[in-house]
Amino acid sequence: MTEHEKTEHEGRKQRRLDPRALRGLAHPLRMQLLDTLRRRGPATASQLAERLGESSGATSYHLRQLAAHGFVEDAPEHGKGRERWWRAVDQGLVFDSADFEGAGPEVRGMAEVFLHEVAGTHARELATWLSTRDQWSTDWSRGSDMSDATLRLTPELAAEFVTKMHALIEDYRGRVPDADTPGSEQVRIHTHLFPIDTD
Repeated sequence: MTEHEKTEHEGRKQRRLDPRALRGLAHPLRMQLLDTLRRRGPATASQLAERLGESSGATSYHLRQLAAHGFVEDAPEHGKGRERWWRAVDQGLVFDSADFEGAGPEVRGMAEVFLHEVAGTHARELATWLSTRDQWSTDWSRGSDMSDATLRLTPELAAEFVTKMHALIEDYRGRVPDADTPGSEQVRIHTHLFPIDTD
């Protein structure tokens, strides 16, 4: 099974997570910092602290840890004086559970932290949409979706389905060329496919 975690940026460079990279990322605040930099662009530790409701000391520490593992880097073109600006190095992450088969308990624990934080982020984003959907136009309300389906598949068919689903998403990436296109907004698409126990 492969779990993909991507962003909406075009021309993005993706990073495949391995145990060493996961060690530097598998922390809720670090994942939130990276996600914010990927989606909202370069920022200082103080700006990120304000956005995330954290202390600037905490964001500074975790940004340095992310930098040590190659997830973020300096953005000197944004700096003024002594301000240190940070930007995301990669615009997409790929987590493939096959890369962690046979891993020890420490790595398995970090993988659990990572995956549960991704799931938690999805839940928070959906809850935010539900609580603010009245602030969006009727067209956007009609264009949104929250649905589920149950199918009977083999693992091979499930993998084929996921591949086709991601291909469809990629087909729509870039159809709207830039943020100046009237009526365009960034959208989030969450996908989950997993077996369920029917006993």
